[in-house]
Amino acid sequence: MRCPMKRGRLWTGLAAVAVVAGVVTGWSKLSSPDTSTAPTAPTAKSEAAASDGSAAMADALLQAGIKQGELNDFGGATRTFRQVLDLNPGNTLAWYNLGVIAQHDNRTAEAGMDYDNALKTDPAFQPALYNKAVLLEESDTDQAIEILQRIVAVDPKAATAYLHLGQALAKKGRDAEAEGAFGTAVRADPSLHQLVPERFQESAGAAPSPTPTSTQAGTSR
Repeated sequence: MRCPMKRGRLWTGLAAVAVVAGVVTGWSKLSSPDTSTAPTAPTAKSEAAASDGSAAMADALLQAGIKQGELNDFGGATRTFRQVLDLNPGNTLAWYNLGVIAQHDNRTAEAGMDYDNALKTDPAFQPALYNKAVLLEESDTDQAIEILQRIVAVDPKAATAYLHLGQALAKKGRDAEAEGAFGTAVRADPSLHQLVPERFQESAGAAPSPTPTSTQAGTSR
């Protein structure tokens, strides 16, 4: 059983399947160079300034791409994220966001390559790890299990990772381990109980009780 992922969740920042806002903020705005004293050959200082300028532009483009995504302009967002990569080929967030778009367009091979590129720069970037595991759940279940186990080892409260881990383990016939993963997922987030395969629902724990209405609450007093 797979968690349904609607396109509207792409840009919400929820869970892992989301365009991640840039974590690099507060770039210094470079002042205009003094052309009367500027050297003709680049110096270490001028090269550093140029590098900072490119970084600031890349960050601004990253934020613009995220805004385009929020406005459902996915084509524009893709072009903007690629502009980020022209300036900074190792930008983790640009690669990751391109992967999210490709994944939701069912371009799974492209999405996998985008996530791999994101992980080259930051091998511990959990959103890319999680989404890659979801992609591999059907085609390479063993690798998906390995990735999901890495995620929950670092973040024991990663409920959706535990849910997918349970699904992958069940697919391999490792039911006892799957029960444990589903149980942990539901304890961390009871709303996930409905997504647990039926044969594991009882062992995963009871579904959350509905909140009583004001009328029901009054009659129980």
